[in-house]
Amino acid sequence: MTASSGTTLRSLGELVDAGLLDRRDAPAIAPVVTRYAVAITPTMASLIDGGDPADPIARQFVPTPAELDARPEERPDPIGDEAHSPVPGIVHRYPNRVLLKVLHVCPVYCRFCFRREVVGPGEGAMLPPVVVDNALDYVASHPEVWEVILTGGDPFMLSPRRMAGIMERLATIDHVKIVRLHTRVPAVDPDRVGGDLIAALKASGKTVYVALHANHPRELGPAARAACARLIDAGIAMVSQTVLLRGVNDDAETLGALMRGFVEARVKPYYLHHGDLAPGTGHFRVSLAEGQALVAALRGRLSGLCQPTYVIDLPGGHGKATAARSGVVALSDSGAEIEDYKGGRHIYPPP
Repeated sequence: MTASSGTTLRSLGELVDAGLLDRRDAPAIAPVVTRYAVAITPTMASLIDGGDPADPIARQFVPTPAELDARPEERPDPIGDEAHSPVPGIVHRYPNRVLLKVLHVCPVYCRFCFRREVVGPGEGAMLPPVVVDNALDYVASHPEVWEVILTGGDPFMLSPRRMAGIMERLATIDHVKIVRLHTRVPAVDPDRVGGDLIAALKASGKTVYVALHANHPRELGPAARAACARLIDAGIAMVSQTVLLRGVNDDAETLGALMRGFVEARVKPYYLHHGDLAPGTGHFRVSLAEGQALVAALRGRLSGLCQPTYVIDLPGGHGKATAARSGVVALSDSGAEIEDYKGGRHIYPPP
């Protein structure tokens, strides 16, 4: 394994010095680093096997020239956030829930990110307080909003003070009952999950869910599981989200080990995302047929606790749709033909 340096790797030179890139490849990768943000935490750098050119952790975080190969079907806003953003910081796609995007920075930058055109350090990375206040005013003025989902960027990058301020404001909005946060931090920077942050998360008095994004079982090491335990033991429920990625988790053994790892850590598998049509990410996407076959394979291999919902975010802002093939092959008034996890077909009720 490559040794971690103790600091987050952010530049081409730092990646070369850490042994994650060959210096001879640097000129070809420089335009990628100029266009898209790079960050690899010490925790993730320590997991990379420098002797494996196909290492699944490196594939997620180390830039490659393939990211400049944009395909005609790809788009800067692949899931249509902008079409449903009534005020800065809010995406209101579904009637009873909104996204609250309070910042555009992350502890790591995934090479397949669907928001890769807008995330990264620099000017505008953090929403000014007045913009956050206006976004929360929007939530307060829409009584149909039952759930607020903090995303970005990664909301766990907020200081405990800023997190507490947002949560305390949400506490005053009676119709909001659920606060959900989408994060990679417990896996990629587990020491950040400390008592001050946990106290801030609980400051709203609402029911809080944390959705942990992890894509490979090696991401769920002892430190990551301990960070999850700190959240769960404090009364915060956890679910998972995973992106199906070629060369990372596109086989039943790896995907199954990841889902079992979540359950062992008391994190309920939730979403398995089909790869979005973000620019330069085509080398990560599997076909829908491949994804469906993998999900079907999990049915026979794993406990029901370990089954994620396979979803695809429809371009144009049309929301999520279930991507898994139905086990019901044919349906009529007299019964159904149903496929089992091995591909066998059965008449129900039996003749």
